Amino acid sequence: MNPTVLTYLVYIAASVALTIWVARTLTRNGDVFLIDVFHGDEKIAAATNRLLVVGFYLVNLGFVALNLRVSEPVLSTQQAIEALASKLGAVALLLGVFHLVNVFVLSRVRRRRTAPAQPQGPYAVAGQHQQPWTGPSYGGPTPPQG
Repeated sequence: MNPTVLTYLVYIAASVALTIWVARTLTRNGDVFLIDVFHGDEKIAAATNRLLVVGFYLVNLGFVALNLRVSEPVLSTQQAIEALASKLGAVALLLGVFHLVNVFVLSRVRRRRTAPAQPQGPYAVAGQHQQPWTGPSYGGPTPPQG
């Protein structure tokens, strides 16, 4: 068998196995985090988890397919190992970047959902006493200045 084709087969098998392992790990361990993000709504958390995994598979396997070709024919074991290391390293980096982006986005969603509601309206500067303004009083005095 051609060494380049053998390198392709090993790359595809290793990339798919790595993708499946990471996706399963993220799915299994992401449930608790997503349930917290969605305030205990397990249905939304499970649906979001499934959608994230589908997107994860599509993006990563698409990257694996687009990154298949080696720049030069593989003629030795050393060249095969170097090509595989480069390609599998790129796959691992992509997996890591997507994981970090997902965690960042979900953390922001969680932070927004758990932040206390901020009341609307004018505020006094800390340490200064202001009288509440009840609106314009036509023909009357101007609003108190703080």
